[in-house]
Amino acid sequence: MTDARLRHGRASLALSFFAQGLAFAILVTRIPALQKQYGMSDAVLPIFLAAVPILAGAGSFVAEALAKRVGPARVLRWSQPVVLLALLGVGAGREMWHVALALGVFGLAVGMLDASMNMLGVSLQRAYGRSIMLGFHAAYSLGGIAGASLAWVGAHWELSLLVSYLPVVCVLVPVVLVGSRWYVDAVAGEGQGAVAAGAGVGAKGAGGFSFKLLLPLCMVMAFAYIGDSTVSNWSAKYLQDVLGSSEALATVPYNVYMVTTLLGRAVGDFGVRRFGAVAVVRCGAVVAAAGFAVVAAASGAWLGMAGFTLLGLGLCVIVPQTFAAAGRMFPAHSDVAVARLNVFNYVGFLVGSPLVGAIGDAWNYRGAMLVPMVLVLVTLVYARSFEAEGDRYGGGHERPRTVDVG
Repeated sequence: MTDARLRHGRASLALSFFAQGLAFAILVTRIPALQKQYGMSDAVLPIFLAAVPILAGAGSFVAEALAKRVGPARVLRWSQPVVLLALLGVGAGREMWHVALALGVFGLAVGMLDASMNMLGVSLQRAYGRSIMLGFHAAYSLGGIAGASLAWVGAHWELSLLVSYLPVVCVLVPVVLVGSRWYVDAVAGEGQGAVAAGAGVGAKGAGGFSFKLLLPLCMVMAFAYIGDSTVSNWSAKYLQDVLGSSEALATVPYNVYMVTTLLGRAVGDFGVRRFGAVAVVRCGAVVAAAGFAVVAAASGAWLGMAGFTLLGLGLCVIVPQTFAAAGRMFPAHSDVAVARLNVFNYVGFLVGSPLVGAIGDAWNYRGAMLVPMVLVLVTLVYARSFEAEGDRYGGGHERPRTVDVG
């Protein structure tokens, strides 16, 4: 496989991460407007928020099955436009069944999209022989910043959801379809010899896939996404209802969160190469816990946003490194490992949104912020699962490179 093809594959995959970050952010940061448009009560809203990750988890299993038959690149190529069109459906509807159908399609397609994107990311990282996964997730964060900024414009000018979403979908659908021409499944491209060589990365993956061995990483993924879902689903309402901000200002915390995740991920690959994944993940867990503590104790909107800043810096490194660790653990079965691990992305969302909402309603939302704080600290217990065999070579590499990619 040529260096140019790998570089093109890396750029096109980063574009997909960007588009997904934008689409997801522009949806979740306008939840108050969504609730208002469809007349959802506070009791009904968590049901819809829970249904999306349930269907996304099913979509991840579908992606695993389809990837075995047609490869993850084709799964990604067709699932991403469906996600964008479903987003448009959310903005265009008026009846409750309209939004239920649109969010249902969105959830199923987004599970396939997330799984296939990370499958390709893991395979490209193996071909490069060094940490690049954080770079893909940095592109997702950049998209999230763009989406949250567009959501702020929509809230500030009181634009309808349809007016906010239509230009985004019209631009992104053709862009991602064109970009999909350069997707690369690096593992498949290297052939069976490369897979066999990759199987030597660790004895754990040399046999077959074992969910028991993957379980610690699944727990870390779930805890990280409980934290992430708390920000994406509740930050706007928290600032508006608890800290007394305006609706427009309430869209800012998610934007701040995405800015800091972008910054952390932009330099995170260098940190992994220098200090190793274990140290980076441990540091991220501690910083994220400190962010939740600040949010819970905040006396005003600006201090709350400072807490979300710390959250972004802490949580940003955990998820990409969890996918990368799964690929190292099962190099000959990385697509299966990534798909199964991705399910716990949605387990975190499924548990996180209703958990924070239930505690907030029964007690208060400040106390609810302490729950994800404690859970993210549990990551410290499982940090050794992130150790790379390539660390023996001195810098957190996956393995000595067999492909020269410059």
